[in-house]
Amino acid sequence: MAVPLIYSLRNLWQRKFTTILTAGGMALVTFVFSAVMMLAAGLEKTLVDTGSPENVIVLRGAAETEVSSSIERGNADIIEAQPEVEHNSVGDPVAAKETLVLVTLPKRDSGAVTNVVLRGMGRHSVELRPQVKLLAGRLPRPGTYEVMAGKNIANSIKNANLGDELNLAMVSWSVVGIFDAGATAFNNEVWADADEIMATFRRNSYSAAIMKVLGPDNFLSLKRRLEGDPRLSVQVKREMTFYKEQSEMMSKFIKLLGFAMTLFFSIGAILGAMVTMYSAVANRTREIGTLRAIGFSRVKILLAFLSESFFLGLLGGFLGILSSSALQFLTISTLNWETFSEIAFSFQLTPFIALKSLGFALVMGLLGGMAPAGRAAGLKIVDALR
Repeated sequence: MAVPLIYSLRNLWQRKFTTILTAGGMALVTFVFSAVMMLAAGLEKTLVDTGSPENVIVLRGAAETEVSSSIERGNADIIEAQPEVEHNSVGDPVAAKETLVLVTLPKRDSGAVTNVVLRGMGRHSVELRPQVKLLAGRLPRPGTYEVMAGKNIANSIKNANLGDELNLAMVSWSVVGIFDAGATAFNNEVWADADEIMATFRRNSYSAAIMKVLGPDNFLSLKRRLEGDPRLSVQVKREMTFYKEQSEMMSKFIKLLGFAMTLFFSIGAILGAMVTMYSAVANRTREIGTLRAIGFSRVKILLAFLSESFFLGLLGGFLGILSSSALQFLTISTLNWETFSEIAFSFQLTPFIALKSLGFALVMGLLGGMAPAGRAAGLKIVDALR
């Protein structure tokens, strides 16, 4: 016969103050653990969702980012004319030759300067990115000093709202549109005509070529041909794969730093649970002796006290996850280590993160209760009843 679960729950309820303090400590650690994973997941989602599964990006062979890549004009024309590239209803290849430039712009609130990606767009750039929707204004006209700003840029950068003038490379550019690209990195960019950007910033080559290629066979065929062409010296990747690689280094750093902090805090939470359970054993010595005298085995006593620490971990886990879920309403900005530009993203809570955080809290509870439970199970009946 096992000790009823209601027995363990009742004992936790009778020690309300210590139960709340111990569960609160575990909730704090669970909150930190969950927040770190949510932060990394939010960054990954923002960058990965930036890419489209149908799009292919072509970069210079040794380049790791669009900013460090360069493709000569003639080579870009060759890439754009490949037979695997999809054509739209009017017979144009759905491809765009784009160039990226980092510019420094002042923030609206503090006036401090930050790096912003200025993307030179081709004729089909918007068609290739269906997630990009105009919120206000219109698209920049080719051959003009006109730009459109992502939603995050319009909200955080000075003179980036509709109708404002941005000073880029000593040239005044009119903000004629504001766009929203959902939870993607494009919201942190300014877009303008690629050829005008290249002329203004004295660039002789594009950064990358983007094109729509349907089906794995077409992709592999395109990849083999372009990467095997000695004239081009390029690399061909699915756009989603490229942006996923962009998030890996920063995501790993966030997780490593967060796990180190969580480990430090979890030691304190485990010790707190241990002190609470040792106190419970000391205050219930006669009760333990009575349970042993009426037939409950050492194993059953051990399981009863372990269940109490399990419930402490469960309560702390639920409280920590509930608290961390509120972080989803926050948007934070940080430096993208790959492009050295500012990127804004939100915390992302997934079912996997919630389950992992809850499991972490349960492990803390059980580790904190093992030694006290062993002590309770090891008490002799005569000594306990004395």
